[in-house]
Amino acid sequence: MKKNSFYVLRFINQFGPSNLRQISKATNISLGSLSKIINELKKDNLINEEGITIKGKEALEPFKVHNAIIMAAGMSTRLAPLSFDKPKGLFDIKGEILIERQIKQLKEAGIDDITIVLGYKKESFFYLGEKYNIKILINPTYETKNNCETLYLARNIFSRTYICSCDQYFTINPFNKFEYETFYTSVYDNNDNIEPRVVLGTNDKILKLEKGKNDSYILLGFAFFDERFSSAFKKLLEDKHPSGEFDNSFWENAFAKYINQLPPMFISKREKGTIFEFDNLKQLRDFDHKYIENTESLIMQNISRVLNCHEGEIINFTPIQEGLTNTSYTFIVRNQKYVYRHPGEGTKEFISRENEKAALKIARELQIDPSYIKMSAKEGWKISYFIDSTHYPDYFNEKDNAIVIAKMRELHDKNRVVDFEFNPWKGALSFERKIKKIQSIEMPDFIDLKTKIHKIYTRVEKDGLVTKRLCHCDTYKPNWLIKNDYSNAILIDWEYAGNADPGVDVGYYIVDAMYDFEDAKKFIKEYLKDEYTPQLEEHYMSYVAIIAYYWFVWALYKQAIGSVMGEVIYNWYFMAKKYSKYVLGTYNYE
Repeated sequence: MKKNSFYVLRFINQFGPSNLRQISKATNISLGSLSKIINELKKDNLINEEGITIKGKEALEPFKVHNAIIMAAGMSTRLAPLSFDKPKGLFDIKGEILIERQIKQLKEAGIDDITIVLGYKKESFFYLGEKYNIKILINPTYETKNNCETLYLARNIFSRTYICSCDQYFTINPFNKFEYETFYTSVYDNNDNIEPRVVLGTNDKILKLEKGKNDSYILLGFAFFDERFSSAFKKLLEDKHPSGEFDNSFWENAFAKYINQLPPMFISKREKGTIFEFDNLKQLRDFDHKYIENTESLIMQNISRVLNCHEGEIINFTPIQEGLTNTSYTFIVRNQKYVYRHPGEGTKEFISRENEKAALKIARELQIDPSYIKMSAKEGWKISYFIDSTHYPDYFNEKDNAIVIAKMRELHDKNRVVDFEFNPWKGALSFERKIKKIQSIEMPDFIDLKTKIHKIYTRVEKDGLVTKRLCHCDTYKPNWLIKNDYSNAILIDWEYAGNADPGVDVGYYIVDAMYDFEDAKKFIKEYLKDEYTPQLEEHYMSYVAIIAYYWFVWALYKQAIGSVMGEVIYNWYFMAKKYSKYVLGTYNYE
């Protein structure tokens, strides 16, 4: 059946006999062409004066949509802070739960076989299974992989399938019981937009996707896969999965990269203003005004209380960094910029927020971190001033290192003592025990490295050269904010702070810089100044190995619970090996 004949037959099946103008408006087929199609459908006994015939219904059956997959695994970090309280699919938009509205629209169109793929706060969605008689699939790696993984997990149910996202709002029901060919819904857009823009060929076939081009169609909404496309895309996902090529990709990226190896996909043009996707709080507030003053977000309520403002005054919530432990965002209230820190998943296992809060109060008092405003020891969130006109240190810039060293000495020379400890050797042992409850450590040289570090640690613990006092214990460069005019340096993020040997702070800066031995000794000498002795040099060089080992085992634990650590885990291993060998070989350990 030709495409236009299909659209006319589908319309008559759904709405019954209609005049030509109604059909033309709905199908975008000219009146001249439409008249010819109607005559052909009548001639083939697919329709008559009463509407679609039994033969017409049979002709539509091969085009029936078999099922729908709704992707709902992601964390929607761009819609922070609301998404920290609940998944975006469960937002109440104009009186309806977003994902429930979409499920009901699918069912109204005759699509009863619906599967939702869950990850972040998955238990919040479980009620949908019974309420709407739908299937649930779990994506256990939602934190570390993008929605290509979600579709990979659902690949065995690809057929004639709608591919939907839980966070979309359709003003009119866009779904149909029958579809003709593979497509992605699209609207014309002449503004800056983060969605992929489409380069079109004949009959609205997608030739490629690109970014940054205005005045074009963008992909927005949902897709439909026919059997041929489903089979080919399933094979692509299976072929590329072992390499992890698309672990961090949207499925559209995989489609775009291998577009010439896949069956064609077309766009299905929709009117602008019929499809909405909420990527940030401003878009949500523009669509549903209730979110201006009452987002129902505990985080927004906390900010309002701390800063004594209305929720509507909190604007421009924007991610600035996703660290190894937490995620941070900037926001603005009354022209003042702030930072909101959201604790990472599972951090309660190894971070005491009570201790962090105590350290932050001291850091503010000492003006080592004057940015701190408020923190919840119970929930782990923190609000700080945004420090403008700053840069991270360049490890090989003498001016940067000089101000970092001065600030380290300023902290250490205060000799503040707290009632909680950061001990890198004991900490590494604790992480090792946690790992072994999950899996074995399959490293041929792990025991050898551990033995060397223990030997070094035992010696420096007994040397009596340095007294323990409050240290930051996480001094890599993202935690340093150097004023561009070098008037000050600020040390932020005190999660690991505690009573410790100052060698921890000096050593970790060296570790993250991956200094060679001479650069490390130079840094240590500049830190010690007139206090320098060969014995103290040995002490601090020893702590380079010790703290590198701590972060390496920390990373092994994070990896064991599902985090992707990247090359940093090797860097810590490399520095622990390198410096433990040097210390044991250079200083008299016999």
